[in-house]
Amino acid sequence: MRNWYGHGHGHALSGWGVGVMVIVMLLVLAVLVLAAVALVRHLSRTSKPVPPAAWGPGGVGPAGPGPAGVGPGGAAPPTAEQVLAERFARGEIDTDEYRHRLDILRAAGGPAGPATPPA
Repeated sequence: MRNWYGHGHGHALSGWGVGVMVIVMLLVLAVLVLAAVALVRHLSRTSKPVPPAAWGPGGVGPAGPGPAGVGPGGAAPPTAEQVLAERFARGEIDTDEYRHRLDILRAAGGPAGPATPPA
């Protein structure tokens, strides 16, 4: 302890020494805070799955068309009846409209007429 106050061997912590020590401690504190922020940001990143409603016409999803109408990840896009059931479950359409649209979808291949069977 004697050396801190200039007693003993003549090495004292002068005004410049205190200033440098404060600056170094502030720099170390800033580096620790930045490292903690970077760690939190890195750990909070999550991969967000693509919602089923993101499917476009013909099975084209955000990642582009897949083989034979299969979207990203190898999953087939939802059918028209599944989409209609989801809209009914969310309350977007009422019971009468759901049944009417379901009858149209099931009658002769849908509103565009009979569909040609795939070759």
